[in-house]
Amino acid sequence: MPVVPARLRAPLAAAGVPVLACVLALCGLGTWTAIGRAGSPPHVAVTEAYVYQPLGSTPETAAFFTVTNDGGSADRLVEITSPGTAVPPALSEHRMTSFGSAYRQPVDSATVPAGDGLTMDPHGIDVTVRPKGTWRPGDEVSFTLRFAHGKPLEVRAVVVRPGTRTDRPLSP
Repeated sequence: MPVVPARLRAPLAAAGVPVLACVLALCGLGTWTAIGRAGSPPHVAVTEAYVYQPLGSTPETAAFFTVTNDGGSADRLVEITSPGTAVPPALSEHRMTSFGSAYRQPVDSATVPAGDGLTMDPHGIDVTVRPKGTWRPGDEVSFTLRFAHGKPLEVRAVVVRPGTRTDRPLSP
């Protein structure tokens, strides 16, 4: 093994760490490219869709979607429309005040990460809707989800009682 003079050890060690980091990054990127994921577009799908039945005189309720993305890059849900609502549906996020009360804050979009997805729920991202007419459990409501990069998806959400989810297969 060659002996490195003492005056060169510190500079070599200082240069070695960034060089090693670059080599590891290049190996990771090479692997990602070799398995075909580098630069692949988002590929989104909706696997679950349900909407809460409105209660009492409350004019608004919430819809929830599970959006998967098995593509190689993230996408963003940017708009949701529905012919079954009195006003356009709005993406919102559940927030809590310092006093423990809840409110909805509108959001412009929701990220659908690559190789993962977005699962909406009452404690995070959801869709605020105002029904046109009366919705009862078992009814289906049509929605169109639009993404920044992917094609729009047409889905039918089943109406369920608040606090429950649907286990029915998603209707096209």
